[in-house]
Amino acid sequence: QVQLVESGGGSVQAGGSLRLSCAASEYTYSSKCMGWFRQAPGKEREGVAFIYTGGGTTYYGDSVKGRFTISQENAKNTVYLQMNSLKPEDTAMYYCAAGQGRGCGSWRLIDFAYWGQGTQVTVSS
Repeated sequence: QVQLVESGGGSVQAGGSLRLSCAASEYTYSSKCMGWFRQAPGKEREGVAFIYTGGGTTYYGDSVKGRFTISQENAKNTVYLQMNSLKPEDTAMYYCAAGQGRGCGSWRLIDFAYWGQGTQVTVSS
């Protein structure tokens, strides 16, 4: 049973923008921590941005603060990641993830039970 469906991503030049979407089942979405990890070749998967869908609190990694915005649309059980002022170092596979609320505090992979299929983001200089 598919829990998370991602869309968006693609290739842009530095300074450009992209928006990722992650649609979840009602159970997966309700009062959960949802967000994105990313993984570049040869690097570990790292947390990017998260939102607690039960209240809207957001969390951002230092490298994306001020450039990325995570938001939710409850009517569609969907979370969005608006990525502006993209840099070549943002190039990675981006994975949507969902888990219990504690995930928003820990950012540990193990705290996220559900994962999207991944979408590639490529930023050229």
